Amino acid sequence: MTDLLSPDQLEDALRTIGVERYHNLHPFHKMLHGGQCNKGQVQAWALNRYYYQCGIPRKDCALMANMEQKEMRLEWRQRYFDHDGLGEDEGGIERWLKLTDALGLDRDYVMSTEGILPATRHAVEAYIHFVRDKPLLDGIASSLTELFAPAIHKERISGMLVNYDFVDDSMLGYFRERLNQAPRDVEFALSYVRRHAVTVPQQRAVLNALYFKTDVLWAQLDALYLAYVEPDMIPPGAYIPAG
Repeated sequence: MTDLLSPDQLEDALRTIGVERYHNLHPFHKMLHGGQCNKGQVQAWALNRYYYQCGIPRKDCALMANMEQKEMRLEWRQRYFDHDGLGEDEGGIERWLKLTDALGLDRDYVMSTEGILPATRHAVEAYIHFVRDKPLLDGIASSLTELFAPAIHKERISGMLVNYDFVDDSMLGYFRERLNQAPRDVEFALSYVRRHAVTVPQQRAVLNALYFKTDVLWAQLDALYLAYVEPDMIPPGAYIPAG
């Protein structure tokens, strides 16, 4: 881009990235939601996705460390609580572990992260480092995949319930919570980006930040497909389904 965009034009450009590059387009995602995965493949997805889930509060802490204003930290910290929990709210990580429990994965094994794919680990760590090291505006912009998350959560809930006899509604609490949390989160982040990306370099940076985040999500599904679908190339030390 070479011309300065209006806030509405910038938002349109951000939303276009989701239309073109969000991971709902990935072949593994289509298999998962369409009932084409076997139980071992679903287990592998849930196991690897756990590492991403437990990386999110680490990412949020790194981002808050770059916030000089108390008011911003107070606003953003709810995201941290959403995942690690607070008071009576068990948090998203615990809800994810209930999913892996119900899929028959040993909780200690899941939490050890010993069986995750190398690409999963590298992708998640790259995201945390990006948010820690880049300007605050870029870090906030990278969270804007939440613009597209509610649709994928709805699809995941309906698709998995219909297509897998080993999935029931009690396993999907994480996704139901995110239907309410994600719109709240994105309202603040999108407003911030619209107000603060006021130069061509800043707008280019926020678009690139969202490209980067979609790459992080896409790379994780690439790794799952290569390891557990085709060519079934599971790396040493990674989870091997029993079936």
